[in-house]
Amino acid sequence: MEWGNNIIDNLSWSDNIINREGKELVAKEISAKLKDGEVIGVGSGSTVYLALIAIAARLKKEHLQIQAIPSSHEISMACIQLGIPQTTLLDKKPDWTFDGADEVDPARNLIKGRGGAMFKEKLLIRNSTKVFIIVDESKFVERLGSKFPIPIEIFPSSLLYAEQEIKNLGATDVQLRLAKGKDGPVITENGNFIIDAWFDAIDNKLEGQLKSITGVLESGLFMGYDVDILVSK
Repeated sequence: MEWGNNIIDNLSWSDNIINREGKELVAKEISAKLKDGEVIGVGSGSTVYLALIAIAARLKKEHLQIQAIPSSHEISMACIQLGIPQTTLLDKKPDWTFDGADEVDPARNLIKGRGGAMFKEKLLIRNSTKVFIIVDESKFVERLGSKFPIPIEIFPSSLLYAEQEIKNLGATDVQLRLAKGKDGPVITENGNFIIDAWFDAIDNKLEGQLKSITGVLESGLFMGYDVDILVSK
């Protein structure tokens, strides 16, 4: 028995989608890569959402049999709404993953996590042999950290210790991310806090140094990952 008309059936993207026409073009490029029988990792963000719409259209038209591994509740609910079958990393390994980014530098290093799902996003990327990052031109920077801080997921009891250690690594500003739809801090899907940390300089060691802090689950810093960048015009 299926649920009747419900919340998921009536969901829409939470924000206005900037440069929608350009993002829809790169979304179609992503959907065209999909082959029958594949398992795909699905990141987060508005362009990812538009790619899911394009993928759902292909499934309906061509009767493809695929499965998606979503990076968040939001993306999982979008898959349900669009009729895209899902699986998990406990059952399947993704053939490839696609995701967005907040910043991309000339060496294809990334800052991700404005949506707060960087742990699962990084897990999907680490488990994929091919990764496509879809961005618009505004995401390109000469230096990581120019426009966005590094998001860091923190176990709540470790908040103050982690703050101190992050500052010891050179952070110039460390802020607890506060929620917009509720009082208090943002709570991740893992039940943790997010710290946004600004750095004047980010080197190749910083991702590992942040991860080594007790209480840090993951950061939104992606240094040296083998990714293909697809740009929406």
